[in-house]
Amino acid sequence: MDAIHAREPIPDAARGASGRRLAAEGRGGAGMIDGRPGNHRMRGFVKFVAILAVVGGAAAAGWGPAAAWWAARTRPRFDTLPAERGDVIEVINSTGTVEPVQSVQVGAFVSGQIVGLHADFNSEVKEGDLLAEIDPRTYEANVSRDRAALAARRAELERCQAKLQQARREEDRALALAERNSKSISDSELDQAQFTRIGLEAEIVMSEAAIEQAEANLETSSTNLGYTRIVAPGTGGGVDRKVELGQTLASQFQTPELFVIAPDMRREMRIFGSVDEADIGRIRRAQESGKPVQFSVDAYPGLVFEGSIAQIRLSSTTSQNVVTYPVVIATPNPDLKLLPGMTAEISFEVDRRDDVVKVPNAALRFYPARDHVRPADRAILDGRALEADDEARGQAPSAAAKADAETERRRRHVWVVEPDGLLRAIAVVTGIGDHRATEIASGEVEPGARLVVGIAPADE
Repeated sequence: MDAIHAREPIPDAARGASGRRLAAEGRGGAGMIDGRPGNHRMRGFVKFVAILAVVGGAAAAGWGPAAAWWAARTRPRFDTLPAERGDVIEVINSTGTVEPVQSVQVGAFVSGQIVGLHADFNSEVKEGDLLAEIDPRTYEANVSRDRAALAARRAELERCQAKLQQARREEDRALALAERNSKSISDSELDQAQFTRIGLEAEIVMSEAAIEQAEANLETSSTNLGYTRIVAPGTGGGVDRKVELGQTLASQFQTPELFVIAPDMRREMRIFGSVDEADIGRIRRAQESGKPVQFSVDAYPGLVFEGSIAQIRLSSTTSQNVVTYPVVIATPNPDLKLLPGMTAEISFEVDRRDDVVKVPNAALRFYPARDHVRPADRAILDGRALEADDEARGQAPSAAAKADAETERRRRHVWVVEPDGLLRAIAVVTGIGDHRATEIASGEVEPGARLVVGIAPADE
């Protein structure tokens, strides 16, 4: 029996593929359940399914927080500014030039050489003060000539008066002789005596006329002599001097300008501004209500001057289809800080509201994206889009529609952020505004409410 059962071990190489398969089955035999081979494959599959279940459960458990984190990460952040309570002053801005109330150009009436200068730039002068002198010698000679001519005419008058007296006496003697004896004197002698007297009377009239002419010539010469002294026409400051000592003036061709005098610059100065026709109605109402005008000049950047509207002139100016009207502002100038020619930045106060609710202008300009607005308010954006399409197609409104649109234009919306991150619209009616804020005439906006003015930039 031992010989029968004893076998030699078969080498692995000799067993081949079938031997290796049997060996593998023999090694797996220890893991058989109920005597069935291959159950280890089922165990691996169960493990795989269990791992997938664990991973899926973890992913499902973390999806909600992850989605919330991502939504918060990608949600836009909005910049906000608060509504406030305070004063609102509506102004119209313009630019203008500072000028004196009156600017007198002092010229020369006579020609000649400047032999004296008694005033300079910025000189303070009084009425009648001597400013300059023109060489008077020619005009003094003319005065002497005309004075001598007048004396000659007066002497001629006296000679004619003496001859007239003699002629009258001769005529009287001839008439008396003719009365005593008509034949003692002829008619021709009587006529000669009479006509001699008449001729001398005519010479008297001519002499008197010559005297008047000589007096006029003398007055002209004397006046021209006075014109050689250039005097100040009024009290004020010398703005400009346009003549030099020794300069020769030729007044017979064109009146030369010597000085520019501005009277009463300390009492009042004028600012000449230019206002668009669209604003001139409000400027007129501001003038009627006596509202002040503030302005500044570059020479004193930290100083604000104040004046009042003196005139709204009717002489309009058109430039590139823009019509403007000159508006004159009067202001005192006791310290002489305002000088002619300065450029003034003018602010006309046209309306004012005290202690009202006001919102930043940026909040009224903000236009949100549709996805950032809660569904209940998206129709507001749709209506604005339709209006923009009408304007893009060039559908211009009528005059009546424009008037209604001016009222409708004050109906606006501001936006606040809801807890869910979407924007909610608040309907308001605006009033007057300045460069920073606008009055809220009506609407559910309380002081301190944070209004959206823009989207904050994303974090780097």
